[in-house]
Amino acid sequence: MIEFLIKLHPEIAIKSKSVRKRQTLLLERNLKTILQQVDAGVEVSNNFDHLTVRCDTTDAAVQQEALRQRLIDRLGCIPGIVYFAEMQSGSFTSLHDIFEQVLEVYAPQLEHKTFSVRVRRSGNHEFTSIEAERYIGGGLNQHVASAKVQLKKPDLVVTLEIRKDRLIMVRKMHQGMGGFPLPSQSDVLSLISGGYDSAVASYLMIRKGLRTHYLFFNLGGAAHEAGVREMAFHIWQKYSLSHKVKFVSVNFAPVVDQILETIDSGLMGVILKRMMMRAASEVAESLGIKAIVTGESIGQVSSQTITNLNVIDRVTDMLILRPLIYQDKQEIIDMCRKIGAEDIAKSMPEYCGVISKKPTVNAVLSEVRANEQKFDFTVLEQAVKAAKVLDIRTVDYQAEQQAHVVTELAQLPAGAVVLDIRSPEETDIKPLTVDGHNVVELPFFRLASQFASLDQSKQYYFYCERGVMSRLQAVVLQDQGFSNVAVYRP
Repeated sequence: MIEFLIKLHPEIAIKSKSVRKRQTLLLERNLKTILQQVDAGVEVSNNFDHLTVRCDTTDAAVQQEALRQRLIDRLGCIPGIVYFAEMQSGSFTSLHDIFEQVLEVYAPQLEHKTFSVRVRRSGNHEFTSIEAERYIGGGLNQHVASAKVQLKKPDLVVTLEIRKDRLIMVRKMHQGMGGFPLPSQSDVLSLISGGYDSAVASYLMIRKGLRTHYLFFNLGGAAHEAGVREMAFHIWQKYSLSHKVKFVSVNFAPVVDQILETIDSGLMGVILKRMMMRAASEVAESLGIKAIVTGESIGQVSSQTITNLNVIDRVTDMLILRPLIYQDKQEIIDMCRKIGAEDIAKSMPEYCGVISKKPTVNAVLSEVRANEQKFDFTVLEQAVKAAKVLDIRTVDYQAEQQAHVVTELAQLPAGAVVLDIRSPEETDIKPLTVDGHNVVELPFFRLASQFASLDQSKQYYFYCERGVMSRLQAVVLQDQGFSNVAVYRP
């Protein structure tokens, strides 16, 4: 039996009873949606102030450990969980029997540590909670010579719950993501570029319980879009898998061309951002979304001064959220690394819409509006009208944009090489083996730079868990002239 106790974020615990009930039900639903994809036998129970996750498995020890690790990985990335504990439950016959069970579990953890014992008890027993704490604590102190009882601020707290004839032990504590369950707070539209800032901003919104959809302004063609989709898909799959979201792509190259032709050089950056906000507001309204999210940070570039941000915001009545507004760049990069998106972000080429020799840091609204009168707004209207609104879960949506078709095979021909393009974290947990074929691990964020160095006389079949990354990467490489790429879908 694999068992976890789930504790809600403290901000949920202090809400009114009705709000708390709604938040717990949302979290329960999300846990079932996500964890039953890991194993169909997962059961989730709602106990108002906490939830329990159980999976009754008879698999061999190695398989059970792999399942346990997959569940831990998933639980650590679900909004609304402040921490979760691995539990072990069973029956007992006496207080001494409880001590012996506790000793078996905790003895290795207590070596050279201070500890205390905390017992919560319900039911009729021959001992009180305090008597149980003293008996078990004293026994552990005797049997683990290097351990020492310390009631205040110990290294380890032995947490036990005794419910009638059941003993429940906390084997190990894990840190959760925190925040609120999805979608307890509403929907937002995040402007995503594939870089560090927009990735972290999107993650922070998800953590706050906001269902986050993605809007991409394409300035670099199919390769640019494929890379940004990888980032959006990664964030969605890891942190908001419980809910479907939209990925909206707008071809902004014609808008940029108009800006370069008509706008004064120093104002190009500010006006480009105003055009993006106009377009984002229209897309958000069409989807029934009330707020836009950006990854802007004060002073990071010329368009992100207080004066320029104020001028940019005047273009729309839509609420604009900037969760990174006070963060330093290194803090953003560190957070990006923590959420597992750094490798994608650092491999993303920089697509600059406009480059001014002397961009203004103090734009004047009247001058900006005067410049915009020279702009042909039909170009912006056409770009928004032609926006592609896609379901991020759809495996074959790339086919909607490409004239050619990527080959997908379940059975591989002789001599085919499988390229496992999953991240190192995924391959470590679940390595891929294919009988009769060589499997090469090459993460998708290194394909662009390393694929050309492989033996081009061979046919390569890309593999990932759901096939989305494989398809996108195959399309990008085909656009670059490689014809020896396809997708492996067992």
